[in-house]
Amino acid sequence: MAPEAGKPIDVARLKADLAAVGVELLSAHCATDRVRLLYSPQDIVTFGERHSLQRAIASAEAVCRFFSQIEAHINRQEDVNP
Repeated sequence: MAPEAGKPIDVARLKADLAAVGVELLSAHCATDRVRLLYSPQDIVTFGERHSLQRAIASAEAVCRFFSQIEAHINRQEDVNP
């Protein structure tokens, strides 16, 4: 769901949503580290549910793409306003 161009945004809501995303990402990062430290990639592939792994991979890729777009905007803004 993309916002409409030129539509005013609720900045306070945006900041609250970003804070919530930060907490949820930290939680996901901790859960990932816990699994990473307990199990080898081979064990995860061998014994993990393939569908769950594929969903997790798709989610991680989507998060990466989104934040890569945000990073590109930040870098462009820094190039214009050093």
